[in-house]
Amino acid sequence: MIGVLSRLRMRLVPPIPEAIRDDFTMLRAQRVETQTPLMYLMLLATTPTAAWVGAAHVHWGVRYGVPALLALLCVLGMLENAQSRKRRMSLRRARILVTKTNHVSGWVGTMCSAWCVVNWLASPPENHANFAMILTMGSLATACCLSSIRAAAILNLVIGVVPITALMLSSGRVGEVAAATSLILATAILIRFILQGHAMLVDLLQLQAQTRDLAHTDPLTGLANRRALDDQIAQLLRPSTRTRPFKLALLDLDGFKPVNDRYGHAFGDKLLCSVADRLKELVGSHGLVVRQGGDEFAVLIPPYSPLMAPTLADHVLIALVRPHRIDGHPITVGASVGIARWPDDGASANDLFEFADKALYQVKAEARATTTPASDAAAA
Repeated sequence: MIGVLSRLRMRLVPPIPEAIRDDFTMLRAQRVETQTPLMYLMLLATTPTAAWVGAAHVHWGVRYGVPALLALLCVLGMLENAQSRKRRMSLRRARILVTKTNHVSGWVGTMCSAWCVVNWLASPPENHANFAMILTMGSLATACCLSSIRAAAILNLVIGVVPITALMLSSGRVGEVAAATSLILATAILIRFILQGHAMLVDLLQLQAQTRDLAHTDPLTGLANRRALDDQIAQLLRPSTRTRPFKLALLDLDGFKPVNDRYGHAFGDKLLCSVADRLKELVGSHGLVVRQGGDEFAVLIPPYSPLMAPTLADHVLIALVRPHRIDGHPITVGASVGIARWPDDGASANDLFEFADKALYQVKAEARATTTPASDAAAA
């Protein structure tokens, strides 16, 4: 039974994919922040009518106090919203806003629902429609405004619609039973729209994430591309994050062109993928490996990474010295590495690339001067 309920829940309210969870939280918070002023105005407009039609025999603290408290909460909410929209939306603030909306809307909905039920029970039958109309319209409108937060929207519908609907169905009066039936159908349709809208937001964010990944990924090796590298360096050079040095290493394979010419481009592509795998294994989560194009790679080592050690070039060369087995052929390629360190070797991204590029070609020149040209490293 538990397994069936779990599968049903996963089908009706599937969890947000991990890859877009933060983006989804930000989007929900931004939409709620934009839509809540309308909700506050709508609820504020109903408070005078609610106080006026309240049951005469209900204590004045309930009859007038609850509408007055709701009006005060709406005014405070609008003021807080106006101040909040002046600040930049961060992920932390988005999470707080979503959680706060879930809790506050639930408590306010409970307060309004309890007020309507108390007044319903204390009023003659001819006045019952007033409270049913006030509560259901308020719940439906609130759910629409909070539709980007699925849990808050559905919770408000349940809190607002279920109690008053139960009273209408149990009254035995044909008109109220018919109205309750229509209300149930309308609520079910709205919940369906909320779930569909939620699914559409998830699909949209997943498509955006895929497009973003494609724009920042090398299609052959699956590594990050030059655009992703530029973005990461720009992040490290932001004034708020410029605290510790980082390194940029540029790599150029030695002996790749003869292999490519001898075995063909498809074989060369497999060799490039093997090199990419070696670099990813070396760097892991301690840096960013990039294919810039052709047989040129780059490694960005952020602050606090254990790879910030002076022996970075040696680690790269050791990782590549072992022969690559491509289609049964052991292939050996080396690499020349040029490294730039921020801020010692350049204050800007262009300066770092220029320094690392010069260091790379100096290594190549020294290698040509001290070794005899060979047929490079392709062995059948």
